[in-house]
Order: sequence, then C-alpha cells, then structure tokens
Amino acid sequence: MKLTDFSTLTFDVYGTLIDWESGMIAALKPLTDRLSPALSRDAILQAHARHESSTQAATPSKAYPEILAVVYKRLAEQWQQRVSWEECLAYGQSVQHWPAFDDSAEALAYLKQHYKLVVLSNVDNASFTHSQQKLGIEFDAVYTADDIGSYKPAARNFDYMLENLARLGVEKPHILHTAESLFHDHAPAKQVGLHNCWIYRQHQQDGFGATMHPGDIPPTDFRFNSMAELVAAHRKAMA
Repeated sequence: MKLTDFSTLTFDVYGTLIDWESGMIAALKPLTDRLSPALSRDAILQAHARHESSTQAATPSKAYPEILAVVYKRLAEQWQQRVSWEECLAYGQSVQHWPAFDDSAEALAYLKQHYKLVVLSNVDNASFTHSQQKLGIEFDAVYTADDIGSYKPAARNFDYMLENLARLGVEKPHILHTAESLFHDHAPAKQVGLHNCWIYRQHQQDGFGATMHPGDIPPTDFRFNSMAELVAAHRKAMA
C-alpha cells in the first residue's frame, strides 16, 4: 500500500490540523489559574476529555460551543470552583482562537495538488469557518457534527461522510482517513473499513491528551509524527 494509491484524504481537524490542546489550555486559564495546587497540563486535558466525551454522548444534537460550555461547568464543579454561565459560554466560543499547527497550512497547500481534501469534524460550522481561515485552503467537502447531529466516534458520522462522498464519485477504497485521535477517528474508521493514516502529534507526550483512551489500540496503515512528515513521505512516493 502506498500514499499514491488514494485520491482523497479525509481529515479530522482538531488535534490533527488545529492545535486544540494549546487552545483549550489558554482558554481554560480563567478557571485553572484559581486552582491550588496547580494541575498539570495532562491532568487538565484528561479531565476535559472525560467531560467532553460524556457530554457529546448524552446530548449528541447539541452544537459544539454548547458542549464546551457544559464541559466548563462540569470542570468547575469537579474542581470546586464557582463560575457564571457567561464564563461557560465564553469558553464555548474559544474555538475561533485555537491556533493551527505550524506545518498544517503548508502541508495542506501541497496535498491539495494531489488529492481531494475533505473534513470530518466534531465541530460546528461557524467555529470551523475561523479554523479554515487559519488553514488557508478551501476543502472539497466539509462534514461537521453540526450537519450530522452526532459526534465521533459514532459510526453514523463516518457513514454520513461515505454516503456523501459516494455521491461525489469517491468510493471507500480511494479514501485515506487522516487523523490524530485513536478514539475519535482511527477505531471507528477501521470499523467501517477505511484505510487510515495516523498523525501522531502526541508522540512526545504521555497519555492521550484531550482524547479518551481508545481501549484496544486500532491498527493504522500509515503513521507520521506531523503533517510535514506526511508531505515528505508523499514526495518520496511520487519520486
């Protein structure tokens, strides 16, 4: 199997192209700065992952900014802090400020010359608009939790994407699902029969950051530690 065997790359965005963990840590500071003793970055992210996952599962039709507002409220309760709903809502709007990884825009510009580029993301359309501006390209299709009414790792999200890509003439064997999260993306992608490419942004860190432990580690067809490494591998395959 080679990278050049595919016509379409489907992307998770947050954690893969957008540095959502740095964005979360910055936006949570009004809450976390109150804590004594201070929590480690990983402890904050793992607590966030637990509350985000449970909230998405309990209310799958809720828009992502509303999910984040509830997560902020649950975190405040866990850490025994009093917060206003206005603070919670402000955190829900923080996605627009989350930065792109340094290599994302350049990598996407290169890959756009060789593939259709598609988004499958656990976000709302309004928030994604800000992220797309940071990434600097127009994707060929964008499928969000806002569109689908549920959140990954639900198989429904992948089924929705595959059905819509089939209408665009893109069939499953020609798709390479490209993502960081084993929990949100690689486990369900393998369950629906997709080939997959792991962008292992967490390779220098312990744990799973802002995502839940996937349980059994799913197999991956390709693994790179960054989008820049993916581009370098593609250039080599083309040569």
